[in-house]
Amino acid sequence: MSISHSRVRRSGKAAPGGLSSTTLPEVIAMPSAQPLIPAAELARRNGLRFAGESDDYRRARDALLVEEIELRRHIERVAEQRRALPPGPPVHADYRFMSEHGPVGLAELFGDKTSLVTYSYMFGPQRERPCPMCTSLLSAWEGEARDIEQRVALAVIARSPIERLLAFKRERGWRHLKLYSDLDGTFSRDFHAIGDDGGDEPAFNVFTRRDGVIRLFWAGEMGGATADPGQDPRGAPDLMPLWTVLDCIPEGRGTDWYPKLDYPA
Repeated sequence: MSISHSRVRRSGKAAPGGLSSTTLPEVIAMPSAQPLIPAAELARRNGLRFAGESDDYRRARDALLVEEIELRRHIERVAEQRRALPPGPPVHADYRFMSEHGPVGLAELFGDKTSLVTYSYMFGPQRERPCPMCTSLLSAWEGEARDIEQRVALAVIARSPIERLLAFKRERGWRHLKLYSDLDGTFSRDFHAIGDDGGDEPAFNVFTRRDGVIRLFWAGEMGGATADPGQDPRGAPDLMPLWTVLDCIPEGRGTDWYPKLDYPA
């Protein structure tokens, strides 16, 4: 039976930011506009077959297709619930960054858009080279940056000086990503891009600007504390296209392989 709406209640545990469960409102995703056909029925309608496949393969593949349809629906429900969040906390601090063209404030990162996506890149001044995982993610986003920026402003923020960031941008061949240096680390600290040990942490934050007020709309909060056994901490859906592809192969994403900055020729 397909689910057309979901209801989420917080447990009694402390929430991120120190809020108790009593301070967090119940979040209800809006029901779908039209009733959904059961996933099993959609799978039956598929009708796709491949030459030489066995009956066992087709039965298993059809069962998997049902789950894939439900996964797609769950992703949509989560996105709908995210969009229905109440207004997030206002941002009053005067965060300052250095861009390729000079100093800018947070408001200027929006450009002419009402929403801003920021990614905190693990490339602080203490690192000889940037994080390979972050770099892999951003290399994929480089190819999508112009498409993304048709709808939303996109800013990549790191704590290294802007000259260092731009030098690596040229080395990597990136043309479209906008890189910014967090001049004093205040933005990185306030939005959880600095760990308890002072090192870099990746952070994905979405801000809105409405009627002149900037607010945090949503931030990725899935990390070590929310990781499942045997899995790396990661958000859902995963921001890295690399893992989406590897999840489709027999070997999967594996447990001991990670992207590198360079590979032998």
